[in-house]
Amino acid sequence: MPNTIIIGSGSYIPTKVIGKDYFMDSVFYTDEGEKIDKPNEEVIQKFIDITEIENRRYLEDDEFNSDLGHRAAQEAIADANINQEEIDYIIYASNFGDVNQDGMTNFLPSMSSRVKNKLGIKNRKTVNYDMIFGCPGWVEALILADTLIKSKKAKLILVVGSETLSRVTDAFDRNKMIFADGAGAVVVKATDDENVGIIADCTVCDNHDELMYLENSPSLKPDEDRRPLYIRMHGRKIYEYALKNVPDAIKETIDKANLDISDIAKILIHQANAKMDYAMISRLFKLYGITDYDHDIAPMTIQQLGNSSVATIPTMFDLINKGKLKPHTFKSKDNVVFASVGAGMNINAVVYRFP
Repeated sequence: MPNTIIIGSGSYIPTKVIGKDYFMDSVFYTDEGEKIDKPNEEVIQKFIDITEIENRRYLEDDEFNSDLGHRAAQEAIADANINQEEIDYIIYASNFGDVNQDGMTNFLPSMSSRVKNKLGIKNRKTVNYDMIFGCPGWVEALILADTLIKSKKAKLILVVGSETLSRVTDAFDRNKMIFADGAGAVVVKATDDENVGIIADCTVCDNHDELMYLENSPSLKPDEDRRPLYIRMHGRKIYEYALKNVPDAIKETIDKANLDISDIAKILIHQANAKMDYAMISRLFKLYGITDYDHDIAPMTIQQLGNSSVATIPTMFDLINKGKLKPHTFKSKDNVVFASVGAGMNINAVVYRFP
């Protein structure tokens, strides 16, 4: 059975840096629709203390999601040194599509077909496919790519994760400070070596009481127009859900790969809140009876890049792969975990072994 290896990566980090001063004139409301009377400096500093997000990146006014995805895809294709006309599938993970400055989402035509067009791929057999799966979308797209390769339906696949969350946030919601924009991509191909590449995966979908922990809803400001919908996180419920379920899913994936936590070189986990990530990694090690571990196992980008949803993990992978996130590196035969949790609620994880 063929296996799936990554042969090229790329990312696009928007150049517009948004620091805490950007929010100093904001008016914040609680989830109950009551105005927060505390000084903004106090509100913002508490937010930083919890999330560790000092800066985030926003796209330019004349840019769209597909523009960011296109740039990341171009870089991944160049890094892979392939003929893009030989790509069998383009899988594009996104949750809002090409959002305009008024917050209107647009998935027609699909994001994957748009990036195929922007790349100039003429091959009619290059199939475009969109993955809408919450923040775990890129990891799930990678899992789908592996399934297609293992079933011998494809040999070469472009997997893109791109999002522009800055255009779907409520101006009156403190959580808008979490969200950011960006794109990451990889090219994967089939290999006959079953001992490298994607060696295990796991996906969990809890869509019952957890369904609306992350949703779209009207502004928190009661007298605002109720028609526009914005991304809304119910932070405490997400935190409790993630802490309870994500470590188990990661351990299940590591077990499935017949490995131990000591065999894992890096854990690239989706980042929405530094406090939550630290807690999840700590809980994972406790499942193995370990209370003290090297925190470098889980690289962090959230402090300067914020939460770019589906783009977080592929962007982090590309930065490490290109030596741009020191001291983190990948070595031959390293076992690396990709793991994410998000809207749905959905969780997934992959164990990837470098050739």
